[in-house]
Amino acid sequence: MHTYQSAPVETTVEAPTSEMRLLSKGKVFWNLTKVSINNQTPNVLVKLNPSSYSSKANDEGDKEEPPKQKLLRYPVLPLNDTLERFLLTAQPHLTPKEFEKQKEITQQFKDKEGDKLQGLLEEVGKREKNWLAQRWLTTAYLKYRDPVTVYISPGMTFPYQKFKDMRDYVDYTAKVIYGLGEFKGIVDAGQIPIVKMGKNELDNSQFGKVFGTCRIPIRGTDRIVYNPCSNYIVVIYKNHFYKLCLYDKDGCLLSAKSLAKQLDEIMAAENDFGVPYGILTTDNRDNWAEAYEQLAKTPENCEALNTIQRALFTVSLDQCIDVEPEQQATQLILGLIHGNGSKINSGNRWMDKTIQLVVNPNGNVGFTYEHSPAEGQPIAMMMDYVVKKMGEDKNYGSSGSSETGGKPQKISFAKPNPCVDQWIFYAKRNIDKLVHDLECNVLKFKCYGKDYIKKQKLGPDSFVQMALQLAFYKMHKVPGAQYESAHLRIFENGRTETIRSCSNESLAFCKAMTEGKASVKEKAALLREAVVGHQKYARLALQGLGVDRHLLGLKMMAQENDLPIPEFYSSPGYTKSMHFRVSTSQVATTYDAFMGYGPATDDGYAACYNPRDRDIIVAITSWSYNFETNPDKFAKALEAAFLEMQDVLDKDPQDNKPKSKL
Repeated sequence: MHTYQSAPVETTVEAPTSEMRLLSKGKVFWNLTKVSINNQTPNVLVKLNPSSYSSKANDEGDKEEPPKQKLLRYPVLPLNDTLERFLLTAQPHLTPKEFEKQKEITQQFKDKEGDKLQGLLEEVGKREKNWLAQRWLTTAYLKYRDPVTVYISPGMTFPYQKFKDMRDYVDYTAKVIYGLGEFKGIVDAGQIPIVKMGKNELDNSQFGKVFGTCRIPIRGTDRIVYNPCSNYIVVIYKNHFYKLCLYDKDGCLLSAKSLAKQLDEIMAAENDFGVPYGILTTDNRDNWAEAYEQLAKTPENCEALNTIQRALFTVSLDQCIDVEPEQQATQLILGLIHGNGSKINSGNRWMDKTIQLVVNPNGNVGFTYEHSPAEGQPIAMMMDYVVKKMGEDKNYGSSGSSETGGKPQKISFAKPNPCVDQWIFYAKRNIDKLVHDLECNVLKFKCYGKDYIKKQKLGPDSFVQMALQLAFYKMHKVPGAQYESAHLRIFENGRTETIRSCSNESLAFCKAMTEGKASVKEKAALLREAVVGHQKYARLALQGLGVDRHLLGLKMMAQENDLPIPEFYSSPGYTKSMHFRVSTSQVATTYDAFMGYGPATDDGYAACYNPRDRDIIVAITSWSYNFETNPDKFAKALEAAFLEMQDVLDKDPQDNKPKSKL
């Protein structure tokens, strides 16, 4: 569910000019995206120098309305094309006999139910510019009943901090808050250039859906509320909630010093821990919905809930926990993903908020973000922006308003009744089990990075994907269905398509590397074929020509029209190729930072990676209750795969490398 991307190429934009096509009213944003679908080139990282934007809250001014973005209509693909591609992606998971049977089932599906469902989907496609967008949001997120904690919401780290004392900790937090306010000011001022992929503009609408956004628990299907014009944040400290205004009475962003003063007041006001209402948000969605209904029965609680939901974002001032140096990266990402349990910081959260800034006095800093409204890129880019600004200017944040913005206001809940107490008890028990079950290893591979991979004339993202395939095959002796997200931002309100990384080419490569029969030359050739094969599928997915979303659309036509679900959807090829034992995403940044999240299957792994110039960071998670999987062993297997692939390429003669530009 995380946005597919490659490593950034930097372009500096001093300020918007009359030639730039911009969107305003919170609809234009800082972009990191693919430059071209014709070759696997790096992403463009647009560096913004905010020299002239207004720091006033929601300042629209008298600017002329810019032209609307030119975005493509999301297509309904030809059924034959999708089914042919599907069969190729299913083949690695089937025996020859199973594959022949799968071809029969697929043809029957096409001739019978498939054509009818295709017709229904085409009719929907004529009426809706993006037939997938709302259906994907509802199906993949709002109807999903497992907790957003671990299962949905990733953590995005900042570089590790070494706070000298609590003064340093508070001042740092205030500067980050200021930076997020400044970033939102840039968004609202419409000073972000529109980026293209080839000739097509990329939809920036996701960037307008992260500030002031909150998920609301409802039995069966949640909903999302958007409050982009909010002017405050919510600070959570020792389970207490405070409303902190981000702007002065004239709507100007407060300085970091003014924000720090309010943080000091909040921390000085609380000696004891409050009722951990936030821990309710970590539970499964139906449990939380039941508790929410109980909470909302009193006017005081309704006001408290609404205040939290309308905030631009939350800031969790966590309790310090000791971390061994060798476990720092692992504990950092786990603290962001789940808060380490009910006795530590899991109650000091509001997991429904799209943006949660989490700051621990031990130096662990980052975001927890609720995934429903947007992919990971806006969050990663905020981190890049703030870290860069703070690194360039030790006085960053001093240019804001020196007014206090008023005192922080405590958000009060009514005393919990026995029913709410019971839901809190259940939530504590469930989050503690989830914390116990999730295992993690952060691999920091330092032998080489994307610079070396590029010198081999290979795409870094596809190279890492093949290393993950090899590591899984070495451990489990079978090919693993592997999910990677490709953004669909050339389409209006586009989200993602699946890149199916496991292929016939990747399987041939893995067998050659593990069976001991192939020569170095053969291994190198198969490695390159696997990488190129992945690149080709990635390009198709970026153009909306993948398999998974179209097949999902056909299935949803059956559901929406009260038709039986075709046998095809329970066939071995479909179920095995959809059982993504390796859930992956690339979130690239030049900083020592990374993203992490939980596995998609009980018997699988999540692997989120950041390939930098000279190293590769991979956050690996799996479930402790599954005895087949282990993140420590997988990290070792992945490190071995990286080294073996390097060894093969180094020993392969240079003239065997493909001459075409990748």
